[in-house]
Amino acid sequence: MSAPVSPRESASVHHLPNARPEVHPDNPGIPLDLEPVRAMRANLSAIQRRAATLPTRRTVKKQWQAAWLVKALQCIDLTTLAGDDTEGRVRRLCAKARQPLRADIAEALGLADRRITVGAVCVYHRFVETACQALEGSGIPVAAVSTGFPAGLSPFETRLAEIEASVAAGAGEIDIVITREHVLNGNWQALYDEVKAFKQACGPAHMKAILATGDLKTLRNVGRASMVAMQAGTDFIKTSTGKEGVNATLPVALVMVRAIRAYREATGNVVGFKPAGGISTAKDAMAFQFLMKEELGNDWLQPSLFRFGASSLLADIERQLEYYVTGRYASFDHHAMA
Repeated sequence: MSAPVSPRESASVHHLPNARPEVHPDNPGIPLDLEPVRAMRANLSAIQRRAATLPTRRTVKKQWQAAWLVKALQCIDLTTLAGDDTEGRVRRLCAKARQPLRADIAEALGLADRRITVGAVCVYHRFVETACQALEGSGIPVAAVSTGFPAGLSPFETRLAEIEASVAAGAGEIDIVITREHVLNGNWQALYDEVKAFKQACGPAHMKAILATGDLKTLRNVGRASMVAMQAGTDFIKTSTGKEGVNATLPVALVMVRAIRAYREATGNVVGFKPAGGISTAKDAMAFQFLMKEELGNDWLQPSLFRFGASSLLADIERQLEYYVTGRYASFDHHAMA
């Protein structure tokens, strides 16, 4: 039987905080310590059982569900990473990022006087300046995918230069990709050195390390790569580029957030989490939110420590909120991001 979330556990839509946290914790990293890396284990059957219960153990309805969905909306890195991206598309994306909820829906939810935005806008380096101009004055950061995204196989100096160029162009966040070969070969020193160099190149920008978990073969590799990346100083660990055959899944997310918890307990340092790729429905988003609440607590339900890498997710969240307000489902093409 599903366990309902009590009002004490989840604020109603009318009592959402008026402002989202703007300051991201910085992870200074630690020297490479292989003992906790090698200690990472993954009991596949237990992880799968735990993940399978997440969408069913908690039930939220009516205003409580609306509140969870508004929070999910604020944690989206609204993303366009297509080969046919244009400046016009990026500007439209940024306009939606500024006002992700239609005004009539926000008013009906009692949020007309609240500042509701997405967590960031994520683009290729080519469009960083365009996005920065379109978001000027909004407080919404621009995140740039970097380091030879999505494969991460460009020359090392080229990858460093790409980070530096995106930061110089105004990106406040950099999503880097690791070299999967280092993980597959167990070359943890090489992975540590790579991520640490990327973090140094980011300077003041917040860094997210994309592990491309669908390429890492085993959950144990996912846990070990997570731990090394955090030791090297990444501020977030992110599941996927969205281009792998398998992207964000609950079992992978469970391994990664437990690595975050172990790292925090060992060092006191705080690291965020970003599932990305394949998260397209409000129901999917809420399952990841439940995971964060149960494994890491309410602090990890804020955009400073939790993001969704998504494009179509926003349309379904807005559609579900419209249903809550009107009692009717609109077609997907009724919403700007469909």
